[in-house]
Amino acid sequence: MAGSGEGRGWLYKIGGGGAVVAVGMFGHHALPLWLAAACLGLGGLAVVFGSCEAMIKSVEGVGKRVGWNPFVAGTMAGLASNVPELVMLGFVLAAAPRVGFIVTCLTLHVGALAFGLYSGFLPRDATGHARLPEPLVKISTDLFAAAAGVFLGTGLVMLMLRTFSAGDHGGEGLGAADLYVLGAALLFVQIVATLELVKRFSSDEPEEAHDGASGSAGSAADGPPPVAPPSWGTIAGFGAIGLATSVLGGHAVGDFADILVEALDEAGYPEMVGALLLSVFASAGAFAMIVTSHANKMYDVALASAAGQVSQVPFVVLPVALILLAILAQTGVIPTASSGAILPIDLETTSVMLLAFPPMLMLWKAVQDDGQVSWVETAAMICVFGIVIYLLAVHG
Repeated sequence: MAGSGEGRGWLYKIGGGGAVVAVGMFGHHALPLWLAAACLGLGGLAVVFGSCEAMIKSVEGVGKRVGWNPFVAGTMAGLASNVPELVMLGFVLAAAPRVGFIVTCLTLHVGALAFGLYSGFLPRDATGHARLPEPLVKISTDLFAAAAGVFLGTGLVMLMLRTFSAGDHGGEGLGAADLYVLGAALLFVQIVATLELVKRFSSDEPEEAHDGASGSAGSAADGPPPVAPPSWGTIAGFGAIGLATSVLGGHAVGDFADILVEALDEAGYPEMVGALLLSVFASAGAFAMIVTSHANKMYDVALASAAGQVSQVPFVVLPVALILLAILAQTGVIPTASSGAILPIDLETTSVMLLAFPPMLMLWKAVQDDGQVSWVETAAMICVFGIVIYLLAVHG
């Protein structure tokens, strides 16, 4: 696997970023608000980037130990990169449950746009097509289709409940039982998909399956001679450092985003604009994984992170957020409506669900039809995803 983690740049990012975060956290009384916020944002992002590099080292080591190919290793790294996002969303959900749910759903739209944009950087053949790894074509597309059905079906049910004042909560919102059922069902899909991915595609794929994007992922023939895989202790150490520092970085970025959103709200900007910015910062870990992997020419890992940022939102981040909402409400951390509803049904919460259907449908079609991405599909994805985000931000 390319980019085996040589160098100590990640340590400098974590150490330097952590120092800047400390200045923003402990010196905020003596600093102007904008400067303290900038310290939290820039320092937090540096820590997140460093933590992602540490997690890449960890999953690379696991991949070498158990024989995972780059795409599977990248998918596992992408799962780990959700940690800073979940940390940040946890604080947002506890402070503003409705906004936290909207941010979670908007993260999918931001991730879809990132996938479309990143597809433009993939190596292409003479016809202008970027060949995609087999696991992305055969498993991720199933997740895209399933997510499309979930968002469309749930959004329509929410719309009908609100229109006809139906359900246990009179159409006012979704209750704890609804959130638990939805969350458990979505997590079940991710568990099955992960097991299938490891079972069917974890071994190194043949060379013909690595043309285009996959073939440039840094094979052993192109790189230095094979070296002994790291010990399990080293792997665990990198993983622990990556997870711990991602929590620190995610918390700092979340604090910065809160300050920014409050400033936008005071300036009279629409609520969706602030929620969209929060979703961008919530995705910092995944974006860091994509950029870092691509810079190391680990294209399969970067592509797995980009695809995972889309497929893991409905089946990892969203179910965790729904279950957290139910727990927070039942423990009295957040209020509930008089009807017992926890997640309100309104224009914003319904629109982010319904408008998640077009991106999922577009992704399924672009990837599943021939296992390649053309320039037309890249342009179409950027267009569709960008328009949906624009409409949500301006008119949502």
